[in-house]
Amino acid sequence: MAEKKSGERPHDPKFPEKFLEFMRSGWGPSDLQVTELERAPYCARRREAVSAAFPGETVVVPTGAEKVRANDTHFRFRAGSDFAWLTGDLDPEGVLVLHPSGSGHDAVLYRRPRKGTDSDEFFRSAKYGELWIGRKNSLAETATLLGVECRDVEQLGGVLDGLRRSQVRVLRGIDPAIDARFEAERAEEGLTRDAELAAVLSELRLVKDAWELAQLQDAIDATVRGFEDVARVLPQTGSIAERLLEGVFGMRARVEGNGIGYDSIVGAGSHATTLHWITNDGRTEPGELILMDMGVENNHLYTADVTRTLPVGGTFTPLQRQVYEIVHASQQAGMDVIKPGTEFQEIHRTCMRVLAEGLADLGVLPVSVDEALDKDSLVYRRWTLHGFGHMLGLDVHDCAASRAEHYYKGRVEEDYVLTVEPGLYFQANDELVPEELRGVGIRIEDDVRVTAEGCENLSAGLPRAADDVERWLAAQREAGPRLP
Repeated sequence: MAEKKSGERPHDPKFPEKFLEFMRSGWGPSDLQVTELERAPYCARRREAVSAAFPGETVVVPTGAEKVRANDTHFRFRAGSDFAWLTGDLDPEGVLVLHPSGSGHDAVLYRRPRKGTDSDEFFRSAKYGELWIGRKNSLAETATLLGVECRDVEQLGGVLDGLRRSQVRVLRGIDPAIDARFEAERAEEGLTRDAELAAVLSELRLVKDAWELAQLQDAIDATVRGFEDVARVLPQTGSIAERLLEGVFGMRARVEGNGIGYDSIVGAGSHATTLHWITNDGRTEPGELILMDMGVENNHLYTADVTRTLPVGGTFTPLQRQVYEIVHASQQAGMDVIKPGTEFQEIHRTCMRVLAEGLADLGVLPVSVDEALDKDSLVYRRWTLHGFGHMLGLDVHDCAASRAEHYYKGRVEEDYVLTVEPGLYFQANDELVPEELRGVGIRIEDDVRVTAEGCENLSAGLPRAADDVERWLAAQREAGPRLP
């Protein structure tokens, strides 16, 4: 009986030998001329930073494999963020190992080699075969492109088998096979050694280098164009499906990037008050608002995260405008205090005070502003459950494994990129607010870079002030629909 080939499925055909012999012949070369990619030197410097953080220890960072969507179909693969940051490799099943060597480490990328026409896999394997999924880079080509030594992933088991657990740090939760090789640790207090690796990787990613900043701007610019696309098909009268708007933005994301950075939130009317509304099965109505939280993930996996709330009919009602301007003032106040050294919590407190004052002006706050903001009260948060924002980068909620003192209990520093996204949400069944406020949800979100003296709004291509939003929406509608 013939040995089962890698990646074969039970229902794959059992080809006769004559066909196999025929398929093994008559193929010309498909060699590629490759040169080192622009991102490779940046990745090398990042590996050096990790090496310096863990002298004498072996560091193992996998990217994971494709995940099953249903039966034998898979979700489109998305590389692990830390792995991509350290290697630039976006293919599945790779593992980066930093091997201690002298005063530093030797970096080796273990990955699946290309199986060319000298292997039946190229036409028999629906998972790996080049006739099924296209030409893949060889180990030598990948080494040139990424500037890192590459070895066959089949060698990895032998390499890892000889390591002492006390001298290995593993990025866990990415690759079950890697996790199974190393017993999970327990810590009496603080972080385990593996959790410390995850934290250090997150903290190193807080400061964006020049290449990363360019990728984020690329993703944000595409996102701006995606919002324009949506505005151009948003009817002023009549109704349109939330999912159609979601799809229009998704087309831009797929044409100009890898896809969407997260499931798009398209909330018309009272759906805007559901913070993570991704069902998107409603329809717009003139006179109501529509809240859209969407971002393009670019081809190097950096994502934007932008929210705009638009008046479907073209202009805000007086009450809608009042709420909108409270949120806008809160966002601007938060941006105004951002500079290197500003406490993350100061940005939060600044945004929240403006929201609380606005709620008092609306007549819904049951206590004074100061009492509402007191840590033993926080009643204002009934109408704004989330914080002011989060870090942004390879992940939409970037650097999430960072220790508290480096993130939400720390300070922002130059070339951090974060969102500023205050919002007010009045649920349709909230009997503590006037009826005319019920079902109104407004969020404004932008992506900002901390500069030497303040911050730069990277998503300034989309207007924020109420008057500017109305003019922009009218201009987009006049321009008419377009394809990316």
